[in-house]
Amino acid sequence: MTEARHPDGSAGDVDYGRIGGTYSRFRRPDPVIAAQIHAALGDARTVLNVGAGAGSYEPPDRDVTAVEPSASMRAQRPAHLSVAIDAVAENLPFEDGRFDASMATVTVHQWSDLEKGLAEMRRVTLGPVVLLVCDPARMMEYWLSDYIPEVREIEASRFPAIDRITAALGGAVRVEPVPVPLHCADGFNEAYYGRPEALLDAEARLACSSWSLVPRASVERFARALADDLASGRWDEKFGHLRTQPFFDGPLRLVIGTPASG
Repeated sequence: MTEARHPDGSAGDVDYGRIGGTYSRFRRPDPVIAAQIHAALGDARTVLNVGAGAGSYEPPDRDVTAVEPSASMRAQRPAHLSVAIDAVAENLPFEDGRFDASMATVTVHQWSDLEKGLAEMRRVTLGPVVLLVCDPARMMEYWLSDYIPEVREIEASRFPAIDRITAALGGAVRVEPVPVPLHCADGFNEAYYGRPEALLDAEARLACSSWSLVPRASVERFARALADDLASGRWDEKFGHLRTQPFFDGPLRLVIGTPASG
């Protein structure tokens, strides 16, 4: 991946100036997932959020500095959050050890250089570096892959392997599963594991960037097939148990790195 940026400043393979307009509506922080992220930050008072987007999961009781290259995403940050700095992970404009902790939620797959970005986060962070990521090895273990495998294959190809992330972080690293609650407020693909009708909404799909990377014909085929199976009851025959399953253990993972001496 090159370091070229899209017209609105977006880094990576997706132009959030084109698709990011619905993120603040569909990608709201889920309180269950937020609690796990905030616990991983420990007692840090100053927190850096890299690839901050519209501000999901920023802890309200900490001093948060946000970095976000996309002007579209920066504009969607609510007024009670700090104004995000236009910068990228690979070149953070801060001195060494500036923050007690740092976080990056579902963004490392957009970085041009994973190792450089994580080295920068480690450089400016005294304590834990907390990453919300997806494990590409678990990506196909979801009903969506039965309907549009192209989306899941693209997602699997974009996210770096967990082993690569842990190696790049160095120091002491632990990986935690992040169970997704049934009524998850954050509209990533797995959030709808028990609410398939939601993915018939084109705007909901657009709030998951991988949908913008597959051919329109594939998306149209998906929408027809899912609508037909919901109407006939075929989806519920195979996956109906998910409608009442409290949590889904999919590919979402929390990676927490602390310095070797920490």
